[in-house]
Amino acid sequence: MAFDLRSPDFWNREALDRELRRVFDICHGCRRCFNLCPSFNVLFELIDAKGEDVENLTRADVTRIVDLCYQCKLCFNHCPYTPPHRWDIDFPRLMLRAKAVQARERGIPRSDRILGRTETLGRLGSRWAPLVNLANRLRPFRVLMEKTIGIHRDRRLPEYHRETFLDWFRASRRAHGLSGNGKVALFYTCYVNVHDPAVGRAAVRVLEHNELEVVVPAQRCCGMPFLDGGDIEAALAHARENVQVLGELVERGYDVVIPGPTCSYMLKHEYPVLLDDERARRLAERSFDLCEYLMKLHGEGRLKTDLKPSAQRIAYQLPCHLRAQNIGYKSRDLMQLIPGTKVHVIERCAGVDGTWGLKREYHALSLKVAEKLFREIEREPFDLVVSDCPLAGLQILQGTEKRPLHPIQVLARAYGLEEEGRRP
Repeated sequence: MAFDLRSPDFWNREALDRELRRVFDICHGCRRCFNLCPSFNVLFELIDAKGEDVENLTRADVTRIVDLCYQCKLCFNHCPYTPPHRWDIDFPRLMLRAKAVQARERGIPRSDRILGRTETLGRLGSRWAPLVNLANRLRPFRVLMEKTIGIHRDRRLPEYHRETFLDWFRASRRAHGLSGNGKVALFYTCYVNVHDPAVGRAAVRVLEHNELEVVVPAQRCCGMPFLDGGDIEAALAHARENVQVLGELVERGYDVVIPGPTCSYMLKHEYPVLLDDERARRLAERSFDLCEYLMKLHGEGRLKTDLKPSAQRIAYQLPCHLRAQNIGYKSRDLMQLIPGTKVHVIERCAGVDGTWGLKREYHALSLKVAEKLFREIEREPFDLVVSDCPLAGLQILQGTEKRPLHPIQVLARAYGLEEEGRRP
């Protein structure tokens, strides 16, 4: 298994190198993932340049391949040899293991240590939001940030909000009678809380409009930024805390809904592997991406369809971490419930996953990966650009100057809960 923390060989460098070369050799013989991401492109180019023998790859070559993996997860579904195949290929988790071993040997790089602390950055950023937002627009400050933290000086950064989503939720709660339509715990995500609270507000309004009880439990960052940087212990600690709190709610009959694809992927697919316990597996079974959950209600005849017609054409970028969940086109299907709405699905990677695309050394490559996405968005005059992924939205804004909405905001407008141009 590519990512078994309980294996005595997990942290062993020699065992890891053997596994990397075994997998690289199988990938070399298959090449189905050619051009899927920079990691595979470099892998095949290096093998070809070195006599088509993976044993000729140096440690530096292997490190370069690992560092270019930004955990889009697309290769897993693309691969014909994933478990339970006897070759047992899980390329993304093997890359995570390699980063973890590398971090233990060399330490976690400063940029990953800082960028992984999303909660700390969020608290400081929201507290000093006007000053932080201004500083992030000043060239001298951005040059300094690039030199100290490693974020490219030209990378578009999200703004902080003085009133976080959690602030709004706590201040605006009112009594709601239980209707019997269900009850949900909202895992609102770090990004929504401090950078895009409008998405959280729209989610609450839509869920309550459908007569669902909504609670917002205590929660920690999902842990993906720690995994990206190789900090396994921090990722485990956050996973345990979230499973403890959310698991108790699941036992009381709540479903967990998540408006961010990366976070929903973590709860559904990574927590059971990281923790390998029954409560994590039960939580995964009762966790849903937000639009997935609403379409589940629709399939059960429990979703209100009092949606105002809107003759709008939407360019919808399907995020990689939703594609990796194998749940279909739930966000598209949800928006197409709005009478008159047509949704054009764009299955193109934004190339910014996690903190990878923010970093100085990968900024240009990140934009190159996203070029096809930009071209498809700009090919036609769409009324709206939409993506579930906030970092994909940030990349789209960087490349096209078009600011995407989340699908839940489109639905909230159609319900008449959030009028266009109104700042709730």
